Amino acid sequence: MSPGISISFVIPVCNEEATIATLSEKIRGVMFQERVSKYEIIFVDDGSVDHSWFHIKDLIHQYPTQIKGIKLRRNFGKSAALFAGFKKAKGSVIFTIDADLQDDPSEVPKFLNKLEQGFDLVSGWRQNRNDPISKTLPSQVYNKVTAKIAGIPLHDFNCGFKAYRKEVLDCIKLYGELHRYIPVLAHSLGFRVGEVGVCHFRRQYGKSKYGWERYSRGFIDLLTVLVITRYLYKPGHLFGKIGLFFGLLGSGIIIYLVILWFLGLGPIGNRPLLFFGILSTILSVQLISLGVLAELLTRYSHSDCVEQQVAEVVDENLQYH
Repeated sequence: MSPGISISFVIPVCNEEATIATLSEKIRGVMFQERVSKYEIIFVDDGSVDHSWFHIKDLIHQYPTQIKGIKLRRNFGKSAALFAGFKKAKGSVIFTIDADLQDDPSEVPKFLNKLEQGFDLVSGWRQNRNDPISKTLPSQVYNKVTAKIAGIPLHDFNCGFKAYRKEVLDCIKLYGELHRYIPVLAHSLGFRVGEVGVCHFRRQYGKSKYGWERYSRGFIDLLTVLVITRYLYKPGHLFGKIGLFFGLLGSGIIIYLVILWFLGLGPIGNRPLLFFGILSTILSVQLISLGVLAELLTRYSHSDCVEQQVAEVVDENLQYH
C-alpha cells in the first residue's frame, strides 16, 4: 500500500438505520488494521424516512474528523447520492459501498492492491451472490448483455463495492441511473478498469430498494451510455447512419412502385406503401440535417472536454548548443 494514501468512502443511505453504526465500525477497524490515518467516511442520506440521519449525526458527533454526512432534500436516487458524495470527497482513492452490510469492508486491501497494479477503477464481483433467484437470474443476463455491448469483460456491473482513483470521478457526471455504468464511461475515456472477487452476505436488515423495473431502466440507460461513449464527439455519424438507412429504404420503395407503374401493373397512388416510402425519405433528410447541426454544435463545445482526455503533460525546455 502506498504510504500517505488518503481514502474516502462514499456510502449512499436510504432507510438503513440498523446497519450504519456497524458499517462505520467495520470500516474504521480496517483502516486501523491497514494503518491508514487519512480517511473519511461520507454517508449520504438519500431521503430516508427512518432514523438513519439521526444515527449519521450521532456518528459525526463521536468521530468528527472521520465521519461526514450529507442529507438530500428527498429521495433522488443512487446516482444523485453518489455524485453528491463524490463532490465532497477529498481522498485520492474513493470507495463506494452499500450501507446494507452485504459487502465486507475487510476486502478493501484487495481493491488497493489492484489499483497499485496500474488500474484506475476496480469493480467488485459477487461470485457467490446471496440474493434470491428473482434478482440473481435477471442480473446475470443483464451483466452478460452489458459486457458484450460495452466491450468490457466485467461480470458484475451492479456491484456497489468499487474503488476509483479520484481523477476518474472528476471526469464523470452522474445522473439518472448511470452509476452502474461508471466502468463503461471510464473505459471510454481511456482509464484502465479491473475487477476483484468479493464476498457477498445475505441481507439481514431492511429490504431491497430495487425491483424488476430497475432492469428496464438499466437497459434504457445502457443505450444512453452507448450514445455518450461512441457518438459524443461525432453525433453526425449516429444520425447519418439512421438517416441513410431510411433514405435507402424510402428510395427503394419509391423506385419499386415507379417500376410497377411503368409496367402497367396498377395504380400506385392509393397504396400505403407509397406513403411509407415518402415518409421514410422525408425522415432521412431530417435526420441527416439534424446530424449536421449536431456536428456544428460539437465543433464549438469540443474544447470543453479536452481536459478529460489528457492523461499526462510533459513540458521540457530543451537547450541546444
